[in-house]
Amino acid sequence: MNYYEDIEVGAKQSFGRYEVTREEVTDFASKYDPQPFHLDDEAAAKTHFGRLSASGWHTCAMTMAMLVENMKSQTQAGLGSPGVDQLKWLRPVYPGDTLRCETEVIEKRRSKSRRDMGLFKSRIRVFNQDDTPVLEMTSNGLISVRDPEAPIED
Repeated sequence: MNYYEDIEVGAKQSFGRYEVTREEVTDFASKYDPQPFHLDDEAAAKTHFGRLSASGWHTCAMTMAMLVENMKSQTQAGLGSPGVDQLKWLRPVYPGDTLRCETEVIEKRRSKSRRDMGLFKSRIRVFNQDDTPVLEMTSNGLISVRDPEAPIED
């Protein structure tokens, strides 16, 4: 089990393989982002996308699926997330694409109000099969501290 003390700023990981299907793109869009370029080939062809594309929110959901699958093999004393600081959809994601993730820990700190908890920030990048970046975000994670009585360093 990994705790706050085990996290190293600068640590990088590369993982995941998510195959994007047309059925999943249109199913997600019909429920959560029913814009024509996510649902209809003809309508999408008339846009700058040029063809049917996944919702950016769907890309986030696929990213989360890869992150959680990776967490299963690297157990953490995780406590959830208070959110993301920034999110960018860099390129469209299309049916037939295969996505993967790269993460880098960019910062960590102990909570001063909750001695049993730490926070770490990660830069998450998602790439398609051509190694073209399609998404970038800075995510915040909460994690348990192994020794809550240890001094908090500034």
